[in-house]
Amino acid sequence: MDGEIAGTGARQVRVTLDDFREGQVATVTICNARRLNTMNSAMMGEFIEEVGTLAASDRLRAVVLTGDGEKAFIGGADIKEMAALRDAAGAHAFISRVHACLAAARDIPVPTIARIQSYAFGAGLEMAAACDFRVASDNAVFGMPEVRLGIPSVAEAALLPMLVGWGRARQMLLLGESFTAAQALEWKFVEQVTPRGQLDDAVQAYVRQALDCAPAAVRLQKSLIRAWEDLPLRAAIAAGIDTFASAYNTDEPQSRMREFLAAQAARRARG
Repeated sequence: MDGEIAGTGARQVRVTLDDFREGQVATVTICNARRLNTMNSAMMGEFIEEVGTLAASDRLRAVVLTGDGEKAFIGGADIKEMAALRDAAGAHAFISRVHACLAAARDIPVPTIARIQSYAFGAGLEMAAACDFRVASDNAVFGMPEVRLGIPSVAEAALLPMLVGWGRARQMLLLGESFTAAQALEWKFVEQVTPRGQLDDAVQAYVRQALDCAPAAVRLQKSLIRAWEDLPLRAAIAAGIDTFASAYNTDEPQSRMREFLAAQAARRARG
């Protein structure tokens, strides 16, 4: 089911599935281009539903998350909706929806790639932070402007110190200034910056690499990385040992290693 922009009947969330021999790749597009793909409550509810359905699929191998049009990735949470909040209870309910939406993206069990064209502000930047990889066009602009609007940056903004370090996180959150794609790359917020016309090719390179990997191992690895974020070192190592052992509950390690050894033997035979 697709969300609708109030009063227009237009879709706000579009999911497309591409079938490959290795499995499916989903592209999730926020479709509210006339308002810079901002996140309103209706869109967030639909996003959670759509992403939850995707995450339950065993055939899913990767997800690309992007915004409709060329003017914005996601321009942030809907300022008109926030301006209409009248008390702390309403504010708490709204920001909880924002968090639930971002958490739904972060909890996708396969690699996620944020395809960032133009503006990624506020909750839009947080949506990018919730993804595993971020690929931006060279005209992308980033920012956490909440303090300039009278509110703190919260929810998945908590991921920023892990991604860019405490110093850069403070610069982003306390000053509310925007920054360029080149700066985002220098600060290690994005993995790659590419000319606008090459953005899709760059994103698809990540997709292709994900498809080349063993699917069960990738899911185990992503789950383990998430666990590492919350665990002290000794517990993280122990969790990794258990995860390694659990990989052998399927025949994926044996089949992949047999293929590797066979290819190695063939290369040696050819001299």
